[in-house]
Amino acid sequence: MEKKDQTLRIAAISLSLCVGAVLMVAKFYAYWLTQSSAILSDALESIINVVASGFGLGSILLAAKPPDKTHPYGHGKIEYFSAGFEGALIVFAAIGIVRSGWSQLWQPRELPALTGGLWILLGTMVVNLFLGLGLLRVGARTRSLALVADGKHVMTDVYTSAGVLVGLAAVGYSGWYWMDGAIACLVAVNILYIGGKLIRESFAGLMDASDPALLEEISLFIAGHRKETWIDIHRLRAWRSGNRVHVDFHLILPRDLTLDQAHNEVTQLEEILRHHLGRDAETLIHAEPCIDPECPICARDPCELRREETQRQPLWHQEVLTARPETEERPTTPGVETEPGSQPSPKDSKPSP
Repeated sequence: MEKKDQTLRIAAISLSLCVGAVLMVAKFYAYWLTQSSAILSDALESIINVVASGFGLGSILLAAKPPDKTHPYGHGKIEYFSAGFEGALIVFAAIGIVRSGWSQLWQPRELPALTGGLWILLGTMVVNLFLGLGLLRVGARTRSLALVADGKHVMTDVYTSAGVLVGLAAVGYSGWYWMDGAIACLVAVNILYIGGKLIRESFAGLMDASDPALLEEISLFIAGHRKETWIDIHRLRAWRSGNRVHVDFHLILPRDLTLDQAHNEVTQLEEILRHHLGRDAETLIHAEPCIDPECPICARDPCELRREETQRQPLWHQEVLTARPETEERPTTPGVETEPGSQPSPKDSKPSP
């Protein structure tokens, strides 16, 4: 499955690169016909699309390389560099667009062959729409940040083209050629926002920022496979690195288990997680023996070491599993507890609103 996903990633980003190059030429031809600053702004953004797609292709190929001696955690973080690089290029493109639009705004000039240029722009917008939606779909399916970033950038190009089309249609109808420069400046503002967002996402990935959606997904999945020997879990951490997911946490097991039995429990949980997250997922589980204060949340029965009856079992959602017991008070409100001795289902494991 992972090999199939990798082939799909490469095919998608290669298609984006080729289509982007063709559309870039078409937009510059439309600019040559019309001399429109707004169309030039769209064409300049297409240059960024092509460069970013090329960089994205390189990052996907490098991210697919398995871990080695110099990169024991793999090469997946290159995709964050790709997203950040693309964001930075978008920002530089916006600066160029503002310079061109500002000149047209204060010294407007007539736009020749506007109708023909608008038809070309409409065709490129339709092609980009299907390309962007396809990249987002494949990126989400294969969990590729580079593809998602490229898809978002292409969709930004679609919105830009749509705005330029509407604005220039109004220019052609009214004859207010200064609007051409105003549209270009508005496009630049939108591009700046998208570029800044991509840069923030890139920094978050490079700094191993918390991913609440991933943590909640893992928490609910573990809760759905909970066993009575798995007394509790805490300090859950997870992060993505390209197409790989890294997970580590502490697992509390009954202290009367043999070393071999404890190892089997850990191995079983690791295998369950890999089946859900992909065979390339890296899991590190630190097994800890239970202590007497944990008896009230332990459902193991019979247990010769028990000092107190089971009173409650916290539902395993994100807030519970990511807590650090030595420094944080774990949630124990009635809305996140089960009946004594019961085992929560995946449905029950969702946090209460």
